[in-house]
Amino acid sequence: MTDEDKAPWHERWPLLGRGRNGMRDGLFRLIDKVLRTDDGREMAARSLQGLLPARADWQPPADALAPPYADLGRAATSAATCLRSDPIIITARFRSGSTLLWNLFRQLDGFTSYYEPLNERRWFDPAARGSHTDKTHKNAEEYWREYDGLAELGKFFRADWHERHLYMDADFWDPDLRRYVEVMVERAPGRPVLQFNRIDFRLPWFRKNFPNAKYVHLYRHPRDQWCSALMDVRCFGPESGDMAAFAPHDKFYLRAWCRDLRYHFPFLDERCGAHPYALFYFVWKLSYLFGVRHCHHSVAFEQLVTEPDAELTKLFAAVGVAPGPLDRLKAILVKPALGKWKEYAADAWFRRHEEACEETLADFFRAS
Repeated sequence: MTDEDKAPWHERWPLLGRGRNGMRDGLFRLIDKVLRTDDGREMAARSLQGLLPARADWQPPADALAPPYADLGRAATSAATCLRSDPIIITARFRSGSTLLWNLFRQLDGFTSYYEPLNERRWFDPAARGSHTDKTHKNAEEYWREYDGLAELGKFFRADWHERHLYMDADFWDPDLRRYVEVMVERAPGRPVLQFNRIDFRLPWFRKNFPNAKYVHLYRHPRDQWCSALMDVRCFGPESGDMAAFAPHDKFYLRAWCRDLRYHFPFLDERCGAHPYALFYFVWKLSYLFGVRHCHHSVAFEQLVTEPDAELTKLFAAVGVAPGPLDRLKAILVKPALGKWKEYAADAWFRRHEEACEETLADFFRAS
């Protein structure tokens, strides 16, 4: 290779270099002009929402928010709803047994148990929700029953809740989500229970907006949860490839979650080439950390189905429920086969991925 061949391309072909620079400068000038417009600023603000601090450091004193003159209008707030202490909010990952926990509360007299309020099927809309249920959800019928008569939720529901801004800090601005939850709480004939699969990374926001609710965190062994999420362990094996190859088998939004959360947790970038189980484990562990940090009570799915008397007693005590005899509740508990991950891969395979993930997490939290 000659010295001329080693030179940068813009030195070897100066005309192309000047053309490229001119195009780049023109593009930057156009972007600058767009961002100076109101539309441009709105697009930038929308794109950066949730990635930058939401508010200025200065906050007004709480007692100064009310107008200083008695004859001025006051905000028609729903603070009373937000401050209620009776709601129970359940947070869990997909395929963790959350439907079972929802169904347990559904069996109690004097409770209204809402199933996955942020689900894209829009349970409050008969035209959108369909009529099918997951056959793997035993003893669970008509997820939408509690939503009948709540068409007003459609005024606040946003489809992008299930794939955008999956992480929300305490100061995130989302009045629609707040009002959406408030309506369910207000309209519940009994004590409201809301079972979510999409709020684990939004718990800081929920704790600020609904500070007196009781929060329950359910988790499951990640290896079994991974196999459950595949539905059929034969569809994507331990050597089947990376996230791109996994796409046709991604039944529970792993790629969508990683794409949205990677701006907060950069190791979730699917382009890293890791096996999807590694990215699944990252999300599982982060979800677990958020759950134990922000919830009043955490329960392991395996203990719930193997030791129901002890676990249900602790759970109900944590949320202030006196359920009475537990036989009626235990009747709907269907214990699945535990340890099915052994059919998928050896312990050493799982451990190798988990240890690599734990090293990354330790480094990330040490640096932050």
